[in-house]
Amino acid sequence: MTYATLETIDGRPALRFEHMLAYPVERVWQAVSAPAELERWMPSAVDWTPAEGETFEAYGATLDVLEVDAPHRLAWTYAGQPHSFDLAARDGGCRLVFTHVTDDRSLAAQTATGWHTYLKRLEHLLAGGYLSEEEAHQGWEETHERYAERFGIDPAPGRRFAETLRAGQE
Repeated sequence: MTYATLETIDGRPALRFEHMLAYPVERVWQAVSAPAELERWMPSAVDWTPAEGETFEAYGATLDVLEVDAPHRLAWTYAGQPHSFDLAARDGGCRLVFTHVTDDRSLAAQTATGWHTYLKRLEHLLAGGYLSEEEAHQGWEETHERYAERFGIDPAPGRRFAETLRAGQE
């Protein structure tokens, strides 16, 4: 799996993941848009159509679907932060670009590590398998440290987050 880049979009930090997948665009679209598929790899599934203009409360924040161009683009905001999947046919497979525009650069390594983990679960789903949350989070600390170094940011917030998670599991 390739690592995310940290960019700036409209003056805000943005994480950008680009992956080549060995599956048709239509298959990947299904995995990133259908609730029954999302619940197998996302941290929390959404019960959406999705349809432009659709708005609902999900996990304590508002989700607004901004754009649906099946099977190529799905864009939404969650808690005011823009997210999008852009899919394109490439070399017998699909190029997936996932973008998450955030509000806090200091949390970019932690957020990137989370998405890295879930996109790894997506790849397992597409291959016909299943990767549990626990299995997907193995190596979280090492991945986080790489992101913090790549982005040139303090790893302390992500370390505290991981420590809190570990303490909750004991």
